[in-house]
Amino acid sequence: MPEPRIVGRRASDVRDALRQAIARLRGANIPSHTLAAELLLMHTLGRDRAWIYSHPESAIAADDLERYFALIARRAAGEPTQYLTGKQEFWALEFEVNPSVFIPRPETEHVVEVALERLRSGSACADLGSKTTDGKLRVADVGTGSGCIAVALAKELRNAEIVATDISAAALEVARRNAGQHGVAGRIQFVATDLLESFLREPRITGRQSRVTSPDSRLFDLIVSNPPYVARDESETLAREVRDHEPHAALFGGPKGTEIYGRLIEEARELLIPGGVLVLELGYDSAPRVRPLFENNDWTRVEITNDLAGIPRVIAAEKV
Repeated sequence: MPEPRIVGRRASDVRDALRQAIARLRGANIPSHTLAAELLLMHTLGRDRAWIYSHPESAIAADDLERYFALIARRAAGEPTQYLTGKQEFWALEFEVNPSVFIPRPETEHVVEVALERLRSGSACADLGSKTTDGKLRVADVGTGSGCIAVALAKELRNAEIVATDISAAALEVARRNAGQHGVAGRIQFVATDLLESFLREPRITGRQSRVTSPDSRLFDLIVSNPPYVARDESETLAREVRDHEPHAALFGGPKGTEIYGRLIEEARELLIPGGVLVLELGYDSAPRVRPLFENNDWTRVEITNDLAGIPRVIAAEKV
């Protein structure tokens, strides 16, 4: 069946605008085109979905119509809806997002879930915060991006002090604003560094000094990360929204896609306390290559958790 063309008079009310926008996005093969049209109309008018559908005959001002269809044109050209609205939900919290940061995915919530489960279980790593001199739980979120994992953990772990690292200064600015928006900025330290390099006793780059001077303060109870894990040669398989608009530093993990895991696991081995927990998000098919990196005497309780689609999504381990 041929796609409907937008013909006739220009939209003047909510019903017309939404119908024409859906047709435009459907014709451009935009996934979830109805949802995108709804979200962009809600964003333009400052209304919620209930209002949109309970006021279909409400007139829309000409300048609002112009702004709305400008956004629809950008979405039809491939820009992600989240960058157009400037927000995305994660862990039932709203986060600011822009092209400086990777858009949080629902699958990444499994990282938070697994971390909390490990910390609250009856295993050897329970109540880790009591092992530090000040009773605080020390957490590192590596490659924080929008700060979604760090902020979610800060909301859940009231006794936690969190370090959020990223190689991108622009991403850290977004993360800082998100932490402030959710009232946890006072418990999150934002550090511009490659993985956890600034916290190592012997940083890789000659002349770079660690920001943390006390040997004890270098140690963490929990390290979490959603690292870049897409292989460079798989870029053409990505949706254009992802490939053309999301930051490549947050997407690509090297030629094979798993190169960063080895570095991160080694740094975590040095920086975790005994019994400390490492939780990492996995790429679609990376589990067979990442799991062997834990097969030594440094790690115990190595477990993989599947996401709701049955895909291995998170790997967690405890330092011996």
